[in-house]
Amino acid sequence: MDIQLGDRLVMKKKHPCGCDTFLVARIGMDFKLRCEGCGHEVMLPRVKVEKNIKKWIQEKDHV
Repeated sequence: MDIQLGDRLVMKKKHPCGCDTFLVARIGMDFKLRCEGCGHEVMLPRVKVEKNIKKWIQEKDHV
């Protein structure tokens, strides 16, 4: 997958605040995701994130 900074991911599981949309804030071995609902940031392994993506919303600025 070619996930870039600024992309939004709709995950299968919701954050405890009830929102299921996350903004990609950092990429590498781990992803840093920021919850769109409450702003909480979480670090998750790349494998776990890619497995749990329901929908991938790409940022329009990427070429």
